[in-house]
Amino acid sequence: MEFAYPRPQMQRSNWTSLNGKWRFCYDDACEFAVPSNIKSWPLEIEVPFAPESKASGIADCGFHPLCWYERDFECLSSSGRVILRFGAVDYAARVWVNGCLAVTHEGGHTPFWADITSMLDPSGKQKVTVRVEDDPHELAKPRGKQDWQLEPHAIWYPRTTGIWQSVWFERVPDNYIEKIRWTPLVDTYAIGFEARVIGVLANELTLDISLRHGERLLAHDRYQVVDREVDRLIILSDPGIDDFRNELLWSPERPTLIDATVRLMRDEEVVDEFTSYTALRSVHILRDRFMLNGRPYLLRLVLDQGYWPDTLMTAPSDDAFRRDVELAKAMGFNGVRKHQKIEDPRYLYWADKLGLMVWEEMPSAYRFTRSAIKRTVREWTEVIERDYSHPCVIVWVTFNESWGVPELTAIGKQRHAVEALYHLTKTLDATRPVIGNDGWESSATDIIGIHDYDANVDHLRQRYGAEIKPEQLFDRRRPGGRILTLDGYPHRGQPIVLSEFGGIAFNKCPQPGIKQTWGYTMARDDVEFGRMYAELIEAVIHTALFSGFCYTQFADTFQEANGLLCADRTPKIPIEDIAKVTRTSPTHIPGGV
Repeated sequence: MEFAYPRPQMQRSNWTSLNGKWRFCYDDACEFAVPSNIKSWPLEIEVPFAPESKASGIADCGFHPLCWYERDFECLSSSGRVILRFGAVDYAARVWVNGCLAVTHEGGHTPFWADITSMLDPSGKQKVTVRVEDDPHELAKPRGKQDWQLEPHAIWYPRTTGIWQSVWFERVPDNYIEKIRWTPLVDTYAIGFEARVIGVLANELTLDISLRHGERLLAHDRYQVVDREVDRLIILSDPGIDDFRNELLWSPERPTLIDATVRLMRDEEVVDEFTSYTALRSVHILRDRFMLNGRPYLLRLVLDQGYWPDTLMTAPSDDAFRRDVELAKAMGFNGVRKHQKIEDPRYLYWADKLGLMVWEEMPSAYRFTRSAIKRTVREWTEVIERDYSHPCVIVWVTFNESWGVPELTAIGKQRHAVEALYHLTKTLDATRPVIGNDGWESSATDIIGIHDYDANVDHLRQRYGAEIKPEQLFDRRRPGGRILTLDGYPHRGQPIVLSEFGGIAFNKCPQPGIKQTWGYTMARDDVEFGRMYAELIEAVIHTALFSGFCYTQFADTFQEANGLLCADRTPKIPIEDIAKVTRTSPTHIPGGV
């Protein structure tokens, strides 16, 4: 299988994929401390698919707290550095190269790397070994939708152990650019650029940046590298007329990307080079509305779990990522809420390129401990750093439905945890709205999300209809017996989004091995399914309270048969019928799209 470059916003040419066949073994008794202790490798696994998945070649969904990977690869020593990279390994990883410990990392959803230059064998024959620790019963770590029971139940799914995103190595010069960050500034028609340079700095090093839209050169700037951290503002030529300005703005309707070439220079010699991209777009909150590029914008989202039947959290291919983005748009949605999963950067690339907004949500732990909060803070910080520059990401969500903080109404330190994560996120990224706790029991938040799976549209109209004022809504209790806002945090006029509703189960495409069908309500056939979807959307879209909605869900996911699509992405009813309903025109949002 051919794999696309895993870091689309830093596209280098000199790289080698290490996906494919690896040696594999379980270590349930925790016998092996270092690679040399392992005398045999009884299994073979297809990386980057988790051993629980069919695509891995193992398909073992049992409880295994520890496993090992190993493979040989060729890499000749030469000038410059060799960097070994992992997209994501769940949960804690230790990596050796030729028996030398190269890197350790904790956190199942974020990337890590090691400079392995000094560990390479001069012969060119190399060996990489990975030890993965992932206690299947541990609830005090961010695990999202991964079940802690042997069989998936209710709304939780099979576990993901070990390597589940791409592994590769790349060659870079002794001085190279390790990371970048783009910040769009629509009001001033500018792009903020930050970079970190690795290596021994010399006075003659400069950064050369070109920005283009198609054949049109927008900017070409060069900056002296006086410190490892470079922070510059790139001013674009402002055409002045709104029609020309709007042509360059990114939106789902017109996903205009700005192509970038970034070079590290020594005089006129190119030391390091890669391609990237950014976009001009702004997102913020104005009173009770979500604003995209300075205009009120109605959010039409679909909840997307990001699972596939045979490959679990790993997409079968890059084309599968593209197809999911295309299907969401074809069904009339302008965004997705990636639920309890930090999605692969390749998905975000296609969302950037094709025009689909993304709510990014931190996978939950399910026990409140100091360790759980420290783990969440560390991993969430890495998430924001990884995905900050993607224009498709429009909202950060730190907690969902009080998972991991179940006693918010009674225990102060749990409330402080939500508020701390909210403020940390606003500190790390001041450009996007942040939701502290989505669903109910809101405190510090820019958007109030409500989860309501009542299938009775009359009930929804009574709760949220035109005659209902916000103060009435927040005095009432919602489904699940949860208050919408915590004491001391009354509604301050923030936008209200029905961020989960629907959940109509229609098991049109039964999946082999799935013993039960789960949903919030059931449809008997495609006619009833289509009617129920249309009635729910119509009730929500004509409600003056809401600045947007998020329908549950995109596709069937294991026992949850409440997708608009089957698990293999086959539409349950004609996709044009879904789109017609989803795009129902509202009357309550001036200028809403």
